Amino acid sequence: MPILLSCRNLNKSFGARPLFTDITLGLADTERLGLIGPNGSGKSTFLRILAGVDSQDAGEISRKRDLRISYVAQNDDLPDDQNIEQILLAAIASEPLEDYERTALLKRISASIGFESLDQAAGTLSGGWRKRLAIGVALIKRPELVLLDEPTNHLDIEGILWLEGLMKSAAFGFVVVSHDRLFLENVTNRIVEMNSAYADGYLSYEGNYSNFLVEKEAYLKVQAQYQHALEGQVKREVDWLRRGPQARTTKASYRIDAAHKLIDELADVKYRNTQDRTAGLDFIASDRKTKELLKARGISRSVGSKKLFTDLDITLTPGTRLGILGSNGSGKSTLIRVLTGRLDPETGSVFRAPGLNIVYFDQHRTPLDPSVSLRRALSPESDTVTFRNQSMHVNGWARRFLFKPEQLDMPVGALSGGEQARIMMANLMRTPADLLVLDEPTNDLDIPSLEVLEQTLTEFPGALILVTHDRFMLDNVSTQLLALNIGPDAQAGYFADYLQWEREQIDRKAPVKPTAATKIEPKQNSPGRLNTAERRELEAMETTILTAEEHVETCQAALTAPEVVADHVKMDAAWKTLQAAQDRVTRLYARWEELESKR
Repeated sequence: MPILLSCRNLNKSFGARPLFTDITLGLADTERLGLIGPNGSGKSTFLRILAGVDSQDAGEISRKRDLRISYVAQNDDLPDDQNIEQILLAAIASEPLEDYERTALLKRISASIGFESLDQAAGTLSGGWRKRLAIGVALIKRPELVLLDEPTNHLDIEGILWLEGLMKSAAFGFVVVSHDRLFLENVTNRIVEMNSAYADGYLSYEGNYSNFLVEKEAYLKVQAQYQHALEGQVKREVDWLRRGPQARTTKASYRIDAAHKLIDELADVKYRNTQDRTAGLDFIASDRKTKELLKARGISRSVGSKKLFTDLDITLTPGTRLGILGSNGSGKSTLIRVLTGRLDPETGSVFRAPGLNIVYFDQHRTPLDPSVSLRRALSPESDTVTFRNQSMHVNGWARRFLFKPEQLDMPVGALSGGEQARIMMANLMRTPADLLVLDEPTNDLDIPSLEVLEQTLTEFPGALILVTHDRFMLDNVSTQLLALNIGPDAQAGYFADYLQWEREQIDRKAPVKPTAATKIEPKQNSPGRLNTAERRELEAMETTILTAEEHVETCQAALTAPEVVADHVKMDAAWKTLQAAQDRVTRLYARWEELESKR
């Protein structure tokens, strides 16, 4: 497993604030690394340093000789006046290739990113197709390592599924910064989270995203237990210091120094344990008891000659959480405008309960004035905010959404996309709602904020319309899933969950199955039967798994031992032992399923 790139003790600061310190990682040729972390943790900066776009303050980076690296930034710099063919060929203009090799490479890459015509100017492409082109520019360079910063941004569901397929079959290593949890689950084999909640400033785990979450929870639990143990030790030492040693002997001086080190260490652990904070999202429902808040019957809408949806029925009651799914241009935002009364349907009717309170999150964030300060954006009239009949100072309200006091006088336009999204959430939370409408609320939010938003929406007692490309959120939040443009004639359909919709898409694209009249001869020497050794292995599998799971429990208990918690070397070894034990259980279950399928 050759190492393509390694970094050692990388440090980077933004002004006086350190972004990250002493990061040490190695990237192999089989790397499928997902890089995550809260907003502001330095993920994009770290990626730019690996790409050679930015430089580190300290530390070393070693690259394999003549390593071919491609970097896909969050925002592309594609020339608007050049067409797709010109842009792709310009990326390999300096490559020592024959004309036929360039032509073949151009055809292969343009086909893989989904372009049929190459004469369209980049300036006329939608955000999703520009993203595909930017990825094509990276791939046509035949890289060994690709660095991607939020590549699912601007992609619709179709585009995300395309990118997943591309990354799963990649012949190169890659590092991807993403907040799309299902994407991370499906394409990565290692997760690194940059977060000051960890002693080293980051946590690396070999495995997929869901297993990483288990690892993270165990780590933070041990760290909380360590804080509790330290607090007991510090209390004893502080009591001893207050009594004062009778003689300043060498032994007493040593204990005094040790006590101060303990106090400093406790302060560090306490600080880390408060860093995994999330925004305090909590939408207010009006508690209206009306049975039907909104009813649409037979509604249709077009754009020009294109039908978006036809003869569509929707009923929203308290507790209904309707997720709307569809590709870019399928009519999701248009449907929202029709349902909320901003646009009339071409056919059909929409009934809204009298005095219906609709709270609407606009994906374009048009209500935000970029010139207004954060203070006035959060509290326009005064420095006091009223929420759930309680008043608080704007400083406290801002802290709830992870803003720092020094940001209060910054203009909204100078804040990041994620910070602007949190401002809108904060303002919407203050208005009681019968119907909450969120149009792409997940854009720019980090994973901790997404998790809190999911929990809040699940607990919201009113009705909800949710438009998002975040499949994980759609599944976790929606009670109904409405997909637009799932077939000819602007068809729409309801699905129980995202997986059902995805299977339906696969079935639509699948080749026609043989009819009953078509005879299919069985293959000879079919591998679908167990041989003697496999039968014995299956008979013993339950006991084998039980023993392996008991070993996992033993490893988990070892992590909490005082001598392990107090020694980071022993803790690291204990983590690795636990990971190996958990991985063995996973492999055993997979083997069990494989054997069962052959019975």
